[in-house]
Amino acid sequence: MFARFLAAIFATFAWCAAWDPASAEPEKPVVERLDENRFRIGSVTFDQKTREIRFPASINMNDGLLEFIIVHENGKIHESLLKTDISPTHLNLAFTLLRYPPSPELYRRPDAGPPAVSETTQTGARISIRVEWKDGEKTRDIPINEWVQHTVNGTTMPEGPWVYGGSEIQGGKFVPETTGDIAAIYLSNTSLINYPGKDNGDDTVWFAYPKRVPAPDTPVTVIIAPFKNDQPLSKP
Repeated sequence: MFARFLAAIFATFAWCAAWDPASAEPEKPVVERLDENRFRIGSVTFDQKTREIRFPASINMNDGLLEFIIVHENGKIHESLLKTDISPTHLNLAFTLLRYPPSPELYRRPDAGPPAVSETTQTGARISIRVEWKDGEKTRDIPINEWVQHTVNGTTMPEGPWVYGGSEIQGGKFVPETTGDIAAIYLSNTSLINYPGKDNGDDTVWFAYPKRVPAPDTPVTVIIAPFKNDQPLSKP
């Protein structure tokens, strides 16, 4: 049954594949089954039962101004907390296969306000982002927000949800695959994920938390999961 679902997704989202200039066809991602519930696309693993997504990354900076939480290693690493070598296309396909509805509610439009999005879509698109890493012999796991500090009031970024927006296609290409933008604090139409909380339109206030973030190049695992309904929603 899930195999038929995969086939349908590939047919619908062929445009989401990484484009090979030497070929007349997009290169289709390969989905590998790991066990009854878990699958892998490239370096992205996902669980169809828990709807959890995991992928490897590393600390990019542990001090300084942030506009992004996660970017591709060839992207805007001068302003991102983490960097990764995964394909944004693979991550987006994992979201799609797990039936996360993209909510473009935070994407800015030049001639109009944000698009109208149903409450059901907004709720379904809200996710939590956690990070797991080795601290000596211990494995630690915390919300990624705990590594981000508001420079004006000195507080930690609230744990509230992030929003999966799905980004967009331009010139026949999936934009995050070109820009490397994966998860943004400062609102970005080119990012797969955006922060919906207060001051997400200010690119001068969010910094890496130097007393908490491990040393640069420390390997981590990013964990994305549905946002729990009993948690309060962040409001801009």
